[in-house]
Amino acid sequence: MNDVLRIIPARDRKVPLVLDSPHSGTEYPEDFRPAIALGQLRHAEDTFVDELFAHGPEAGATLIAARFPRSYIDPNRSLLDIDTSLLEAPWPGPAIASRKTELGIGLIWRVLDSGAPIYDRKLGIEEVKRRIVRYHQPYQRAVKDALDEAFEHFGAVWHLDLHSMPSVSGRISEEGPGKPRADFVLGDRDGTTCEPEFTAHVAEALRGMGYTVKINDPYKGVELVRAFSDPGAGRHSLQLEVNRRLYLDEASRAKSGGFDTLQRDMGRLLDTVALYTAQRGSHACHAHAHDHGHHDHDHDHDHDHDHGHHHPHDHGHDHSHDPHDHDHDHGHPHSRHSPKSHDH
Repeated sequence: MNDVLRIIPARDRKVPLVLDSPHSGTEYPEDFRPAIALGQLRHAEDTFVDELFAHGPEAGATLIAARFPRSYIDPNRSLLDIDTSLLEAPWPGPAIASRKTELGIGLIWRVLDSGAPIYDRKLGIEEVKRRIVRYHQPYQRAVKDALDEAFEHFGAVWHLDLHSMPSVSGRISEEGPGKPRADFVLGDRDGTTCEPEFTAHVAEALRGMGYTVKINDPYKGVELVRAFSDPGAGRHSLQLEVNRRLYLDEASRAKSGGFDTLQRDMGRLLDTVALYTAQRGSHACHAHAHDHGHHDHDHDHDHDHDHGHHHPHDHGHDHSHDPHDHDHDHGHPHSRHSPKSHDH
């Protein structure tokens, strides 16, 4: 069994939808050696988010979830996001501090949302490299591969990057402490990571179930929606944040009485999103086939087979080599976006 992440493929009929939960991991590596108690560290988790959206594979989507905690290394960060103040020696590669790094929650977190320091020591260079190679790169590669596979098959792909947020903003939040949050926040980096219709569709579905929704306020989306999106080419990524008060006792991290209701509602959401992607993916698939001269392939089927070929759209994301030898902007057209977006 993979101890870094879980990949749950579509159960039956596939749709061009990929879900990922990068921050729901609860398996703490032995070499972490934090200076604070596990109970405090767990406040950084998006606990049970993968379970809330467990209906995804039944709806035809691929679901990817990290097993490791984000406080150990955050897979929703760029490899540039090195906090050099944590290191015992100079970093041997490029390190460009984003706003997240300045707040202490870059690639490797320095503090919790409460402001409590995580370490009472400096981290070794090889220690950080191991975390990148062993955890960060495999997670991002899995998301990329799933998106590429769906895109190859359908000619378009839609991606939901799934998170949970504290019910009230904390000390290191951009909006300042003590601000209550909506039930859901959708982030598309100000309309740059997915078609506006997708954001609107998800927002309308949630509002139709009685939830309050904000868009890009305060969370716009970070690396996983930035790095793998290209809406002009049919690659759409949207971040979804769910308020923890809807399903969780934030102090104990135990499921609250609202968990089952929210999980059912998220199943309903995924069904409507799956239908949206199936309809639009089918159209994109027809266009993709005609663009390539393949007029004799019938796409009115369940899309549950393997074409037997693969032409990766890698956007410069080759994680197979040393993490410090490549261009850390991922060679992606959205590297022009500001890294100072509010996000998870």
